[in-house]
Amino acid sequence: MKRVVITGLGTINSVGHNVEDSFNAVVEGKCGINEITLFDASEYSVQFAGEVKDFDPTTVMDKKEVKKADRFIQLGIKAAYEAMDDAGYISAEDKKVNESISERFGVISASGIGGLSTIEKNSVTCANRGPKRISPFFIPSSLVNMLGGFISIEHGLKGPSLSHVTACAASTHALADAVKTIATNGADRVLVVGAESAICGAGIGGFAAMKALSTRNDDPQSASRPFDKDRDGFVMGEGAGALVLETLESAQERGAKIYCEVIGFGESGDANHITAPVMDGPLRSMRAALAMAKANTGEDIKIDYINAHGTSTPVGDVNESKAIVELFEGLENCPPVTSTKGQVGHCLGAAGAIEAIFTIKALNEGIIPPTINIENQDEECKLDYVPNTARKVELNTVMSNNFGFGGTNGSVIFRKLEK
Repeated sequence: MKRVVITGLGTINSVGHNVEDSFNAVVEGKCGINEITLFDASEYSVQFAGEVKDFDPTTVMDKKEVKKADRFIQLGIKAAYEAMDDAGYISAEDKKVNESISERFGVISASGIGGLSTIEKNSVTCANRGPKRISPFFIPSSLVNMLGGFISIEHGLKGPSLSHVTACAASTHALADAVKTIATNGADRVLVVGAESAICGAGIGGFAAMKALSTRNDDPQSASRPFDKDRDGFVMGEGAGALVLETLESAQERGAKIYCEVIGFGESGDANHITAPVMDGPLRSMRAALAMAKANTGEDIKIDYINAHGTSTPVGDVNESKAIVELFEGLENCPPVTSTKGQVGHCLGAAGAIEAIFTIKALNEGIIPPTINIENQDEECKLDYVPNTARKVELNTVMSNNFGFGGTNGSVIFRKLEK
């Protein structure tokens, strides 16, 4: 199987508009969660979220194009620009890839919900003002695959254009699909983009109705508290993450900066309940990732750090923690585990891409971001969660997990490139 490496990273989220600022903020334990400003939430039971602040989409899009794209697409375009520039495939002068590689350069996009705010707005318009007042941009602005559509047009990517909509595991699955596509010769390069912006009345109201969200309106900064005994639900976040994947041969031939190699991934289904997770599904996902990594490298794999799904929900955090203990056959064998959702919130379908970037940066920088807001660690969550303060440590092989409603799970393993 062809070896696949990562050569470009890009993100925008509630703590930063680029990779460096975002990772530094996450390491420092800064929290991007605060009162909602994107709509009037004063009558809602939940009034806070991890919003992207001060984002001007016209910095990456023509003003006329902005109104054709939902905010999740705008955020994805921003992250994609950074990743493609970081990988050396575009420049400020030329935003399209070289024609000689365009037909073998794909894009795989991901979102859990897509253009929910656009759907909400046009549904209200239809109900109150009639169908003739619906925007002609409504459908193309809200479809999940239009994230990849806009980006492929912008950068001239003529390879496979695919999309994943597997809830909060969507962009982790997109990463896995990119590896499959490259490894089986479907493309030489793939841009993966996960994006989400569901901070609107329907999004907040819908998740609140399920009792899935934290209701700490009096203290938003400490509301997302993975693995803490007093956690009471997740906090909605928004943002985007983008990664450029390509063959090792391609990266080496052009002298590219290589962040890491993707050596394994795992996917599984709980087959249990549409919203209640169980330990078995995540366990099998992680086991499958380790098995693939061993098959690809011919070695037993030692994981040095796991960026957990860790949503700050009562059941999910316990299940994932117990699955990790089971995976490593005892607490004493487990690596450090952290969740960065306390800093940025839960970005739903974008979480996998954003958290993969944080995991890869941790691998390259030799520093594990902390799990913030742990004040009273849950006795059922027994791992080393690197509470509240980052930890410097040599890392070689790391894992990132994401799980979604419907019982869909994804795990991916990154390793420093061995010369």
